[in-house]
Amino acid sequence: MKKLLILPLLAIMVMAAAVVDTYKVDTTTSNIVWQAYKVTGQHTGNVKLKSGSLVMTDGKLTGGSFEVEMSTITCTDMQGEYADKLIGHIKSEDFFGVAKYPTAKYVITKAIPTDTKGNYKIVGNMTIKTTTKEVKFNANVAESNGVATATGKITIDRSEFDVKYGSGSFFDGLGDKTIYDDFDLQIALSAKK
Repeated sequence: MKKLLILPLLAIMVMAAAVVDTYKVDTTTSNIVWQAYKVTGQHTGNVKLKSGSLVMTDGKLTGGSFEVEMSTITCTDMQGEYADKLIGHIKSEDFFGVAKYPTAKYVITKAIPTDTKGNYKIVGNMTIKTTTKEVKFNANVAESNGVATATGKITIDRSEFDVKYGSGSFFDGLGDKTIYDDFDLQIALSAKK
């Protein structure tokens, strides 16, 4: 009988001994680069983070989230009037409706280590506009001297988030005006305890 009581107590003690640290994302040193594609080329730019965190348990990533400030979208492959027109269109109701939906968010639901070098398969929920979908991607996470860094590339199918403008999935006969559904986010997070 005593043995049966000792096993659950040992399990509780082991769980209590886990060291859980939450790192707050530094929005000034973190960066997201977006890249979108169309039949005739591509566009790229940046968007800033509003907030975020990484949760490490015994030195391994176990959770976290980040929120994107959609009004900060910029274009880096063009300048002047054409860049302003592109960004204005991306922020409009045709695409992300930034005035109505000022943030997008990603919340990690699982972080699965794939090796001992800090590589993970990340599973989480992405919310854009009013839609939340599971999105998976690979990332590398490292921690040193109280600073955690995370890098990865997320590919998002915009058609799943009610972003339909110029999509061949919804409209016929677009020809070289077609904008591909997938776009990429290159994430580089820096977070401190």
